[in-house]
Amino acid sequence: MKARFGLDSPGRPAPAWATREWINTRSPLQPADLRGRVVVLHAFQMLCPGCVQHGLPQAERLRAAFEPEDVAIIGLHTVFEHHAAMTPIALRAFLHEWRIGFPVGVDAPSDDAHDPIPQTMRAYALQGTPSLLLIDRNSFLRRHSFGAEEDATVAAAVATLIAEPG
Repeated sequence: MKARFGLDSPGRPAPAWATREWINTRSPLQPADLRGRVVVLHAFQMLCPGCVQHGLPQAERLRAAFEPEDVAIIGLHTVFEHHAAMTPIALRAFLHEWRIGFPVGVDAPSDDAHDPIPQTMRAYALQGTPSLLLIDRNSFLRRHSFGAEEDATVAAAVATLIAEPG
């Protein structure tokens, strides 16, 4: 699916991430903490076939392709269905088995018990998973897409953001 907006947009400040825990990092992360680097955030669910087959492997390939000083790869496990099956304990096992090494935040559930949409998913108006967010060095959201995108397209967008003056 096409990006909802792209790099030619000036973007908007990236909303804070509402997470209840983090995996593969010593401390919680926020877009502002990563200022100075381009952030590639892949929103996923571990039971989402598109996430497992495309989104997460793409995130790992991007992590291998770019220097960590320039690009931060972040996962956001955002569960909007099958809540009972996708617990943080199951997620830890999933990430271990799939050898996912980048930081992954667990999206905080809605404050409304009748709303299945997690807080960060709602803040970014994500349509589902997999979703890709690109945040520039100044913590502005510059790309927001839903569905699978070609590696070359995403890598080119990341390289464009790296090349921008920060």
